[in-house]
Amino acid sequence: MAYKALSLQINAPTVTVLSSRDDAEAQMLAAINRLDHQLTATLNQAGRDLLLVVTPEAFLTGAPGTESIDEWRDKACLEIDGRIYEALSAMVQRHQLYFCGNAYEQDPYFPELFFQTSFLIGPTGDVLLRYRRLNAVGIPTPHDVWGLYLDAYGYDALFPVARTNIGNLACLAGDDLLYPEVARCLTMRGAEVLLHAAAESYSPVPPYRSLVRQVRAAETMSYLVSANLAGLTEGPVPLAGGGSKIVDPRGLVLAEAGYGESIAVVADVDLAVLRELRQRPAATNWPAQLRTELYAESYTQHAVYPPGTLLSQTPDRQHNLRTQQEVVRKLYA
Repeated sequence: MAYKALSLQINAPTVTVLSSRDDAEAQMLAAINRLDHQLTATLNQAGRDLLLVVTPEAFLTGAPGTESIDEWRDKACLEIDGRIYEALSAMVQRHQLYFCGNAYEQDPYFPELFFQTSFLIGPTGDVLLRYRRLNAVGIPTPHDVWGLYLDAYGYDALFPVARTNIGNLACLAGDDLLYPEVARCLTMRGAEVLLHAAAESYSPVPPYRSLVRQVRAAETMSYLVSANLAGLTEGPVPLAGGGSKIVDPRGLVLAEAGYGESIAVVADVDLAVLRELRQRPAATNWPAQLRTELYAESYTQHAVYPPGTLLSQTPDRQHNLRTQQEVVRKLYA
């Protein structure tokens, strides 16, 4: 099966300048309405075989600025059963496609925190998976509440894969792309298409993140659909984004954007080609040669960033910085 995927490079409205939850939700709903029109225009151009859309990191709110954990959670973080998800679900149902978004999200098991979540909505409007970002600075992650998170959701929830009629889809967010273990854990669970949400500055001189996109796709023999922000509107921090791209399982760039908003990053995802490559014994079949036992004991013996640090302290924006400083002193003493 082959179909088209779109990496939708758009501006994100920021809610840091807003003072209330009601104002923030009103702005998010306006952003969804604008997105609805963008998808209509894109489908008219690309055709009905466009079945997968990936949007950038925090595409409805931008990232937190000076807000505390409490302030950002109460103002900007989505309720799992709230009206923002309802509006997104209705939009996806109208367009009959698979839609990957990224947002900050409240969690009933951890009411004092929030998590950055990539989510996949299917053509029926149902959320097919939620992936919580695992590596971050300044925002909580499942690793920061490790034992309780595993009790609540189990280990497999860290690396969810949705098996759909357009392939096995999995998400990763932001700098999770820089940790090869994340993509490998997803592909070892069957992922064929990696959906990556980013919010980073773009340069015509390829930064390392741009190169990593090709490396991750090639080493896991997966399609990578990576959407970066075009920029931020009305926020205190300027961002000249761009460079969204789609990469094939051999690491070849199929489509790429420059600066600014773009609906041009469209490419074919051919599952038959991917599956044939993965099933072919070859020196370049990297996943088939992964010798996990070589590395497991080293990881077990050498803990670096400690788990569960938010279980024993009140979360604040400086938590990761303080913990990282302690880790650096131990690593390089």
